[in-house]
Amino acid sequence: MTDALASSQPPVEVRGLVKRYSDLIAVAGVDLTVEVGDVYGYLGPNGAGKTTSLRMMLGLIRPTAGTVALFGRDPQASVRALDGVAGFVEAPTFYPYLTGRRNLELLAAFDGHGAPTRIDQALETVELSDRASDRVGGYSHGMKQRLGIAAALLRDPKLMILDEPATGLDPGGMRDMRVLIRRLAEQGMTVVLSSHVLPEVEELCNRVAIVQHGRIVYEGRIADLKRSAGTTYRLSTTDDQRAMAVCRAQHGIRDLRSDHDKICFTADEEAVATLSQALVEAGALIRALVPGTATLEDLFFSLTEGEDGARPVSEPEPVEVSR
Repeated sequence: MTDALASSQPPVEVRGLVKRYSDLIAVAGVDLTVEVGDVYGYLGPNGAGKTTSLRMMLGLIRPTAGTVALFGRDPQASVRALDGVAGFVEAPTFYPYLTGRRNLELLAAFDGHGAPTRIDQALETVELSDRASDRVGGYSHGMKQRLGIAAALLRDPKLMILDEPATGLDPGGMRDMRVLIRRLAEQGMTVVLSSHVLPEVEELCNRVAIVQHGRIVYEGRIADLKRSAGTTYRLSTTDDQRAMAVCRAQHGIRDLRSDHDKICFTADEEAVATLSQALVEAGALIRALVPGTATLEDLFFSLTEGEDGARPVSEPEPVEVSR
């Protein structure tokens, strides 16, 4: 396939992706499309099949069924499908007794295709130029994550796939990673980002796929998801335990959950008016009832958890046995 043809194809197109391990289903029919220029969040609770999906996207494991195309090319058919693609699944690994620069030199020599000439620029992009001569064993976790992105940049990618790049980072490291991913996107790179840090995803990503039990429960623009969710409310009363029981019994109250000392739910204005009267009659007087727009975190929990945070029991959660 020519480069011109490949460039006209979506960076990632997945259809009917399935991965079984004996009787266990880790991925149960995933469909998604990542468009050029997306910062695309791939979200789900632990065990939902995210990392297994990313491994199949990168050709690291073979699907049981379904297809993956990277710029129109099958990563199982040819290593050429990974031209223009880079990233890491789980944490990047380096030789701790070698410097950051020497690690990149070894990787660049293996990759070829002009990669050695991109080392200085990659180090500058991830802001490690001043630590390039230090041994990686002395790097912080955040520095190692950034060095992993530098290693990926040696391939001059058009698509970057990152699995939990902010895991284990302190607030400063998370800020640095957020700035770095935004910089890559501004340079025209398409980014697929698996993350548990939902406020970061909401700030960085324009589109998301949310996976639960190995299946996509939402795929599309974050703005569209928030628009369809309606108005969320945060409620505080003189008797929150009694108020929670009233909310459960009230028609039109959705996505009910407790969040620290507040009761959170989604409803229309008519249902809220009726709820207010029911609370007064039950003796749970309203201290505060604050409307707001649902956050991605609110919507994530409403899609992946049952009422009050209890997971649905109608189907077993698949165990992801390969990470």
